[in-house]
Amino acid sequence: MSLAPDRTTRLSPLPGLAGAIVPRDGHAALVLLALAVGLFGLMPLGRLLLTALAPDGVWSLEAVASQIASRAAGLATWHTLETAGLSALGALFLGAGFALTLAITDVRAKRALAFLFVFSLMVAPQVIALAFLSMAGPASPVLVPLGLAPAPGTANPLFGRNGTILVMALHHAPLVAITVWSGLRYLPRSVIEAAQIEGATTIQVVTRILLPLLRGNLVAGGLLAFVAGVGNFGIPALLGMPVNYLTLPTLIYRRLTSFGPSVLSDMAALAMVVALIAGIGTIIGAMLMRRTVGKVDIEQRMTPFAPLGAWRLPVEIALWTLLALKVGLPFLSLLGDALRPALGVPLGFATITLEKFHEVLVRQDVTTRAFRNSFLMAATAATILCGLAILFAYVLERRVKRLRPVLEALIEAPYALPGVVLAIACILLFLKPLPLIGISIYGTVFIILFAYLARFLAPAMKPVLAAMGQIDVHHEEAARLDGATYWQLMRFIVAPILLPAASAGALLVFLVAFNELTVSALLWSAGTETLGVVLFSLKETGLAGEAAAVAISASAVILAVMLGLDRMADRLPEGVLPWRI
Repeated sequence: MSLAPDRTTRLSPLPGLAGAIVPRDGHAALVLLALAVGLFGLMPLGRLLLTALAPDGVWSLEAVASQIASRAAGLATWHTLETAGLSALGALFLGAGFALTLAITDVRAKRALAFLFVFSLMVAPQVIALAFLSMAGPASPVLVPLGLAPAPGTANPLFGRNGTILVMALHHAPLVAITVWSGLRYLPRSVIEAAQIEGATTIQVVTRILLPLLRGNLVAGGLLAFVAGVGNFGIPALLGMPVNYLTLPTLIYRRLTSFGPSVLSDMAALAMVVALIAGIGTIIGAMLMRRTVGKVDIEQRMTPFAPLGAWRLPVEIALWTLLALKVGLPFLSLLGDALRPALGVPLGFATITLEKFHEVLVRQDVTTRAFRNSFLMAATAATILCGLAILFAYVLERRVKRLRPVLEALIEAPYALPGVVLAIACILLFLKPLPLIGISIYGTVFIILFAYLARFLAPAMKPVLAAMGQIDVHHEEAARLDGATYWQLMRFIVAPILLPAASAGALLVFLVAFNELTVSALLWSAGTETLGVVLFSLKETGLAGEAAAVAISASAVILAVMLGLDRMADRLPEGVLPWRI
C-alpha cells in the first residue's frame, strides 16, 4: 500500500539538535520527549533539592546540616553503608562465582539454573525477607520436622544486622551475575584459545585472563549491588525495624508515618543523603560499564572451555543446593505457612487448608483491592511506557545524537536513585494542588501511577533502544521517498518492528511494578493500597499466614510473566532477558 499523504513532507534542520534533519510533523515527538524528561526527571528531583536546601523558601544550609548530623540520622547512615557495603561484597562473590561457573563449564541445565537464580531477584524484596523469616523461625515448616529450628519462644536469628546483610547479599547476587554475563558476551574466544595453546590451565586462564578482562564488570556489578542495598526498603523493614536496626529508607518511613507531612523538609534532607550515596555508586558503575562495552561477532564469542569431567556432578549438586537454599526452601516454608491453619500447627495432609488463600484472594476487601490496584497500576504503567518507549527510542536513535547521553541520564535518574527518594520528591511535588487546574493528586492512585511512570521509563526503553539500533535506516528512507509523514513512518514501519522489544520491556516493567513497595509505602492512602503495602501491613499485625498467602500468590504471577517472556526470547534483541545467558 502507498503511504503517500496529501502533501509532500518537508524536511528542515532543527537548531540546537545537532543539525538533525527532522520532518516538520515530527516536532511533536521531540516536544513530548522534552516534557517527559522534565516531568519525570527534572521536576521531582528539583523540587526535592529545593525543599532540602530551602525548607521555608529561604536558603538554609544550617537546617540541612543539623538534620543530617543528628544522632538518629548518623546511625541510620552508618547502618545503610554497613548493610549495603557488606551485602555487596557477598553478592559480588556469590554472583560472580555463579555466573562464571555457568559460562565457562559444561554443567547441564544452564538455562534452568540461570532462570531460577534471576527469579529470586524479580520477586519483591519484602517477599524474600518474609520467606527467609518463615524458613529460619522457631515455627519453620521446613526446619521443625528436621529438628533444626530455633527453640520455641526465641527470636528469629535473621532479625537485625547480620540477617539483613545475609538476605540482601543473596537477593542482590543476580545483579552481579547479570553484569558478568554481559561482559562475557564481548570476550573473544581467540584470547582463551591462545592461552590454552601456550599451556595455561583453567585456573590460570580464569585468574590471569578472564578476571582482569572482567574487572570493570565485576566492580560495576558490585556497585549495582551496593546501590540496590542503599535503596532497599523491604528487607531492612522486615528484618531490621522489629529490632530498631534502622537504615535511611526505614528511618524516613518511620518518621513520615509517625509525624506526617510536617517533617517533609527534614526527610527531604535525609533523602538527599540517600540520593548522594546511591548517585555516586551509579555514576562510577555506569562509567565502568561504558568502558567495557565492545563488539564481537557471535561466531567469535567465548564458549565454555573448562570441561569438569568427574567434577561435573559435584558442581551441579553445589549449584542446585545453592538455589535450594536461596529460593527453594524459603518459598517452600512460605507455602507451608500459607497452607497450615495457624502458626505452629504441624503441616500434614490432615492440616493442609486453602483458607488463607481464600481469605486474601476472595474474602478480605483490602487484599482483593490491593491485588486489583497493583495489577491495574502495573499494567497501565507498562502499557503507557510501551508506547512512549517506541516513540522516544526512535527520537534518541535518529534525531538527537549529540544530546542522547544527557537525555538518557535524565530518563534513568528516577530509576537509578532509590525509590524512597522518588517517593519523597513526588509527595513534595503533588502535596499542593496543581497549578492552573487546582487539583491535587496527592493521596490518590494517580500519584503512584506517576511515580511508576517516572521510575520505570528507563527499563522500558532499554530493549527498545537495543532493537532500534538494529533497524536499517533504508526502510525509513524508502518510506520518506514515498512521501510518508512522520506519524505514518512510526505507525507502519518503526512501531511494527519495535513492538516485540517494547512488549518485552512492558512485561519487565509489569514484573517490578506489580510487587513494588519502596515507592508505594510512602504514597499509598486508604483505597490505594498495593500488594507490597498490604503484605507489609499483614506481617506487622501478626497475620503471617495471610501475608504468606499474598506473597505466594504474587510470586506465582511473577513466575508466569517470566515464563511468558522466556517464550518470546527468540523474537527479542540479545540481552533483553537477563536470565538468557
